[in-house]
Amino acid sequence: MYSREELINKIIEYGKLCGEKNFTPGYSGNISARYENGMLITTSGSANGYLEPNDIVYTDFSGKSLEAGKKPSSEKFLHIELYKKRPEFNFIIHVHAPYLSSFASAGRDLTSPIMAENVFYFGGIPLAEYALPSTMELVENTVKFFDKYDAVLMANHGFIVGSKTIKDAYLKLELAESYAQVVLNTEILGGAKILNEEQTQAILGLR
Repeated sequence: MYSREELINKIIEYGKLCGEKNFTPGYSGNISARYENGMLITTSGSANGYLEPNDIVYTDFSGKSLEAGKKPSSEKFLHIELYKKRPEFNFIIHVHAPYLSSFASAGRDLTSPIMAENVFYFGGIPLAEYALPSTMELVENTVKFFDKYDAVLMANHGFIVGSKTIKDAYLKLELAESYAQVVLNTEILGGAKILNEEQTQAILGLR
């Protein structure tokens, strides 16, 4: 179990990585870590790529900040409900990575089996229906997909992924963004060759 300081340092480290890869432009996105009876989450208005310790706030699972003068991200309830739904999740990354956000904004999911690695690690990346950011409707539209998936596109918004470790969450983000770029490139080249059901099931059988 990590200490509070260690968790804060991990959020800062991976926030910076997200910034370096342009997965989280400007003020977009938020990152959290499960901690004690709540979570540590980036504050409202913070920039993931430029985080400092004061940009992370301890928040309980009712959404209340437990640190005076620090306001948690407006998407705090999305993180809270995911932690409740998936007890094995210890970290959540929500970003507006350009290629993933392009598919989300085009109203297109990434569920077609095209590359073996993505079938293996994701099964697919579904698309949650649009709702106004920071609303409970957005939370409901998104969280329901985490029955079967660990990562979801949010229509006209971005991408969210959860995992037991922040390294795994980040690497899945990196893999998903690359996958979105590859799928887009295949369309320029005339369209992807979809794996058939037998091929897909063989990949899933390797899990």
